[in-house]
Amino acid sequence: MELNRYKYLKTIRYKNISTWDIKSFFDRIFDSKYPIVSLGDYITEENKKYDISIPNEKYGILGVDNKIGIFDAYMEDGKNINQKYKKMETGWIAYNPYRVNVGSIGIKKNEHKYYYISPAYVVFSCKPQILNEYLFLLFKTSEFNKIVRKSTTGTVRQTLSYSVLKTLQIPLPSIEEQKRLIEEYGRKIEQSDKLAKEASDNEEKLEKYILEELGISRNKSFTECSENATDFLFLKFVRYKNIDKWSYDAIVDNNQKILKSDYFENRSLKTLLYINPNTSFSDLDDNDEISFVPMESVSDKYGELKEYKTCKKSSSKGYTKFKNGDLIWAKITPCMQNGKSTVVGSLSNGYGCGSTEFYVLRNENENLNIDYVHLLLRLPIVLKDAMKHFTGSAGQKRVPKTYLENLSIPYPPLYVQNNIVRSVKKQMEQIKQMRYESEKIKQEALVNFEKQIFE
Repeated sequence: MELNRYKYLKTIRYKNISTWDIKSFFDRIFDSKYPIVSLGDYITEENKKYDISIPNEKYGILGVDNKIGIFDAYMEDGKNINQKYKKMETGWIAYNPYRVNVGSIGIKKNEHKYYYISPAYVVFSCKPQILNEYLFLLFKTSEFNKIVRKSTTGTVRQTLSYSVLKTLQIPLPSIEEQKRLIEEYGRKIEQSDKLAKEASDNEEKLEKYILEELGISRNKSFTECSENATDFLFLKFVRYKNIDKWSYDAIVDNNQKILKSDYFENRSLKTLLYINPNTSFSDLDDNDEISFVPMESVSDKYGELKEYKTCKKSSSKGYTKFKNGDLIWAKITPCMQNGKSTVVGSLSNGYGCGSTEFYVLRNENENLNIDYVHLLLRLPIVLKDAMKHFTGSAGQKRVPKTYLENLSIPYPPLYVQNNIVRSVKKQMEQIKQMRYESEKIKQEALVNFEKQIFE
């Protein structure tokens, strides 16, 4: 009997129904030059759970995300584990059933040192007729992602259970053809990784360039005596007013020394600019628009301002206020470590407001380039040091204002600052282009893989 001969009527055999969901019955057919098979015939669920709660033992726990796939997440004491965990072997695949539609899936590789994974994840192995790398790439394609999204169940949290997974139809080339497709994809990824590494290497050189231009020794001892402390061999005295945290690292590793220049005068930030100055929108009416800059509008990698919204002046109450030319610097973890900071510009009516987790640095010193200060505050050496001064509870740790106030930076002539800023910006554009090309090659590799699989 021909089931699908009617233009507006779709019929399906009862035995082929896996979920009572209308989206499961439509647009699930795809074309491929390869045989189309049921995935369940080629995979095996690995659902065994292990007791890893032995008090004096430590266990390595794996995680899964949508960027790198499987990763070694953390070590946990057995005494803190109150449930059984699944165990993964090399080559097995795991995915988050609630986030697989956004690519949260990965393969355990030889490089992974840990074995255990939350029982919330779906874990399965592949039979000899299908290579796990092939299936993993198949999961990453946009075409297969459509199939996955249409196969998930639930209203609020869309879920892809193993019982539904094994009913999915996939194109299955021969083992030799799978190997060819994987190798072709791998060559492109090697090219992409090479560019990404070159970009990272150039970033490290950029930091080195800044430190060398300013005469900052990377091997400088951060326990040197400062103007606010006196050393007597094994004793160190620090003024009480300069202590913002009762921590050995915060007291001994004085942040007045991390950027100490042997070439130029060194000045604390509080003597060069205003930190959290009063910002008045007095020249605006309540209905006038200003820019609203949430934390996510500040990029991590490049310290740039991305798209942001506007709001009425009357809505700015309770937010951090700033104006064109100000430097905003995230003080909360993990935003601070990621380098969320930017010099704002092109704000509506010249003003903006945003997260209360920003510090605002305002420059009214004609001999200081605020972009130069921004470069220094994004240096890994500064971000790492700032972490030692965190205050607050877990998950809500912040860098105290006193850290920025007391941070001593090289204060060279303005032309030196300008030269460094110009050089760094030029090199950063090249680094951005490398990363763009790297990501483009990676995306093209997957698109090419997908085009060969689906028609």
